[in-house]
Amino acid sequence: MKKYQIYADLPWIGILDGDPRAVALYRRHYSCRNPEIDYVRYGFSGKGESMVLLTSDCLALWCWRKVASEGIYCSVFHNESSLLSSELIREADKLAWQRWEDNRHFTHVNPREVKGDGKCFKAAGWHKLKERTKKSHLIILEIFRGNEVESEL
Repeated sequence: MKKYQIYADLPWIGILDGDPRAVALYRRHYSCRNPEIDYVRYGFSGKGESMVLLTSDCLALWCWRKVASEGIYCSVFHNESSLLSSELIREADKLAWQRWEDNRHFTHVNPREVKGDGKCFKAAGWHKLKERTKKSHLIILEIFRGNEVESEL
């Protein structure tokens, strides 16, 4: 099994869940509730099939997770790089559509933690749903294959 997957002309490198460089970024993401867990050993992507991406400068992290009945879920996006978040999102979308046949990508955004209610996702062509998650009242954003915006990277 390959440890890393480099995608030609894209800013992302495919890595294994639990990669120490990715774990360091994940621990700074607002969704990391317990930084003391050994994510290097156990990973952070959750159950099921996932795709973990890191930029070559190790300053941006993305995690896709396949959710059987709903589509492909962005469980983590954290960008400390100089690259535009909307461009990174577009490129992550491309990779997920290459890997999975699912037409829907979605994510949840905590409006108390994220400025602009996920405006970088909206700039990448994603749309905000009227409803929110039932338990935590998080904003739901989604995009469908065919509605993506061309990337400038």
